[in-house]
Amino acid sequence: MGRSGPRGLFVGLATVDVLSRVAETPPRNGKVTAVRQDVAGGGPALNAAAVFAALGGRAVLAAPVGESALGRVVHEDLAVCGVELIDLAPPGFAPPVSSVTVHAPSGDRQVVSFDGSGYPDAVPPIRADDVDVVLLDGHGPAAARAAIRSAVTAGVPTVLDAGRWRPVFAELLPLATHAVCSADFALPDSVQRPAVFAVTDGAGPIRYHDHGAVGTVEVPPVPVVDTLGAGDVLHGAYALAIARGESVRDALRFAAGHASAKCRYPGVRAWLETL
Repeated sequence: MGRSGPRGLFVGLATVDVLSRVAETPPRNGKVTAVRQDVAGGGPALNAAAVFAALGGRAVLAAPVGESALGRVVHEDLAVCGVELIDLAPPGFAPPVSSVTVHAPSGDRQVVSFDGSGYPDAVPPIRADDVDVVLLDGHGPAAARAAIRSAVTAGVPTVLDAGRWRPVFAELLPLATHAVCSADFALPDSVQRPAVFAVTDGAGPIRYHDHGAVGTVEVPPVPVVDTLGAGDVLHGAYALAIARGESVRDALRFAAGHASAKCRYPGVRAWLETL
């Protein structure tokens, strides 16, 4: 893990992911036997931070984790990934669990989770004046607001991971410098976009607006084993490239290449081990 590269702050969700890889999805009220199972830390911000660190950056995650048995799973995973934690958990907090089923023949996944339920409304101050980039996934509105306000004051670039619409994005988008959104993200007409706004579409081209310029970036085709976490990989890699001062187009190319490469491996951690 790199320790001399740019420093990134990742604010959002940390979960415990239980991943089951199956040859066929279970029928209604039925059961199937998994061909592989993994347990690891998850969540958009956590996974993006792990990618940022694996690619040579110094990653700090601000998220509620706590000291429960589930929290210890996340602590251990972050230690392995080389990610520093600012724990926003109140006493007695336990991170949510995500149950992830991956269909081995197609690489498609299904996710059941409490998502950001239970995220604390009150968090300690989050400072962004000593980092090179801030990424927010929209979970934990109080934490997101604190981080982006600090980043704006310090002139630090901010990247929003906008997978689906959350009310707090109405406040975050006008303040952000970059937003990388999924094709499912529905932006209300009344909300101002950042100067840099990109839309991903799975294996399709990434469309982007960069201070008025419009373009596309192709996503390299690969044999797909598992799409789980590909978006998180893209966001983490994009944040690293922006922190290094790369152009938007080059950052998207860099990110798309790593997101595609991840799809050749099951889960998220197996791909990290190849870097």
